[in-house]
Amino acid sequence: MSIIICPGIHDPELTESFRVGLLDVVVRDSAIAPNAANILVYPGKDFLVLSALHILQFLRHRFTGSLKSPIILISFSAGVVGAIGAAHLWQLFGGRVRAFIAIDGWGVPLQGNFPIHRMSHDYFTHWSSCLLGCGQNNFYAEPAVDHLSIWRSPQIVQGCWVDSSIEISPPKDRLTATDFLLMLLKHYEAN
Repeated sequence: MSIIICPGIHDPELTESFRVGLLDVVVRDSAIAPNAANILVYPGKDFLVLSALHILQFLRHRFTGSLKSPIILISFSAGVVGAIGAAHLWQLFGGRVRAFIAIDGWGVPLQGNFPIHRMSHDYFTHWSSCLLGCGQNNFYAEPAVDHLSIWRSPQIVQGCWVDSSIEISPPKDRLTATDFLLMLLKHYEAN
């Protein structure tokens, strides 16, 4: 399973914090084999995160000869713009998008013939973003946190899982943003 992280326009240390936290959880969790997840970070900075063509070029360079290898894109903020375009282009070139996860992609229309999930730092962002398309399993922080916190420290952001429809029982208690991501990754690794 290849996970592609597409950051927004912010300090690269925040993305590194997200990547390390995600890798720690994937490796620590016994349901996902430590070597099963290949986590790559798109290195584009500033306005290059908006470019679907640059992200596609990065994907083609990293997956030379293996377009059929399914990818999961996890994108944040402005990076959602470039990542959703790259997901569609990846499919046009014969690649497979297993899932698309947009974290705080407020105002970005999301549609595709692949599963889409939104994660938001507050209920208003969740509600207003879903008007532009969202999948059937989404997450929003409750209580609300600032925009960068959900990216920098998803392991401490508490929230709500909305619209459970992937045949997984929702947790009885609230969950963290990291718990939600891990649940999605387990589901897509198994299917």
